[in-house]
Amino acid sequence: MNDTNKKGRPRTFDLDEALLAAMNTFWAKGYDGTSMKDLTKAMGISGPSLYAAFGDKRELYLKSIDRYADTDGCAPIVAFESESDISKAVEGFLLSVIHYSTDYSGGARGCFLASCVSTSMGEVEGVEERMTKAIEETDFRLASRFDIEKEKGVLGADFPSLDRARLLYDMRQGYVFRGRAGWSEESLTKDIADRVHMVLHDDY
Repeated sequence: MNDTNKKGRPRTFDLDEALLAAMNTFWAKGYDGTSMKDLTKAMGISGPSLYAAFGDKRELYLKSIDRYADTDGCAPIVAFESESDISKAVEGFLLSVIHYSTDYSGGARGCFLASCVSTSMGEVEGVEERMTKAIEETDFRLASRFDIEKEKGVLGADFPSLDRARLLYDMRQGYVFRGRAGWSEESLTKDIADRVHMVLHDDY
């Protein structure tokens, strides 16, 4: 009798590396400009392997968004949460944003969500929900850190945590776009002290 429960071929590629390659391809070409041929070439796998591991182009795109949000997109937030001094935390957040917005080593500059994913909202099902979730979760994490400083007495009890969290996030997006447009890291860091003051104080 033939065994009807034959195991499929084991994968010969790293899933995360393949997903990273797909993300970078979408980032460089945009969703509409990226073909399946572009993806299989960048990922170093065949079409059937791509479909088996990630689904179709749309599913792969959504997985790329999730991958970015869970790793690269969190770097500034990690910098913000890991610094004990709130002024240095805000500065670290902004410096982290500026660095990855002006770094050419990875090919694409800026933020994947801002420079690529946002352009496909309303066109690719599932993107808008992910963008909304990413923004709201970032606002919450930043505001939570400010709330901790309020409890410690470092920030005043009436400090508007959520409003300043949103301001900080909006500054992030401004740096991302300027970096993508060619502003240098040096030029963007000149006003860091003023931006930190703007976030933490009312006299701006």
